Amino acid sequence: MSAAVPDRYRGVWMRTLLETPGRREDSTYVRWLQTSRWHADLRVPPAARIAASQLALQQGFCGVTTVEMIGGTEVCRWHRRVDFQPPGPFPDAGRIVFDGPDRLVETGIHNTYLEVWERLPGSAGRFVVLEAEGAKLLVAGTHAMRVRPRGMAWPADTSVADTLADLQRRHPHAGLLDFEISFARLEGGRLAIERSTLPELEGTVEACAIRRRADDEAVVQGPTGDVRWCVLEWDAAGSTLA
Repeated sequence: MSAAVPDRYRGVWMRTLLETPGRREDSTYVRWLQTSRWHADLRVPPAARIAASQLALQQGFCGVTTVEMIGGTEVCRWHRRVDFQPPGPFPDAGRIVFDGPDRLVETGIHNTYLEVWERLPGSAGRFVVLEAEGAKLLVAGTHAMRVRPRGMAWPADTSVADTLADLQRRHPHAGLLDFEISFARLEGGRLAIERSTLPELEGTVEACAIRRRADDEAVVQGPTGDVRWCVLEWDAAGSTLA
């Protein structure tokens, strides 16, 4: 397992600005949840909520994060284990400069871009990552992200130039959109989903209480009963999250 990222990275970050050579925008819903090692990221453009046919424009991924100093510059790398979009030609890495404790600026290494991120209130104090059957549940403070990847491999004709929209046009019945990344609040034993790659989940509230049973095992009490999850990280006071 990789070394832990510096504590200043931990929490939930909201992107407030994206600039590229031909684009400047702040309307895409973007949340990046970072624990000591794991990350989950969700990006939903407005068009994806206007027309269901635009769901393939969404982005999101989950994996392990590393941070290192290179030539006096802090470089953050997001090693994606699962990705809503097909794999691109370049790794995900950016130069990071903190502009205060709750604001950072990221600039691209393999592409030209600038992103401004601000940490959400209530995203510190406890950090937990659980895994079960390929799905993950990440908790940062009172926020959570649930990631359930699609159950099939990419089609054999997938290339590094393809987007999910390209593949969806060629394989409309392959189930490629069946991939959940949900951002939610976890309070009072309830998981309230704010935004998701599956729009039908947005606004729903379900039971969710997490109890650690052993160093490597937790039980999530949810709408279908108790489910056992493996503990990947647990930095929280006590053995129960609600």
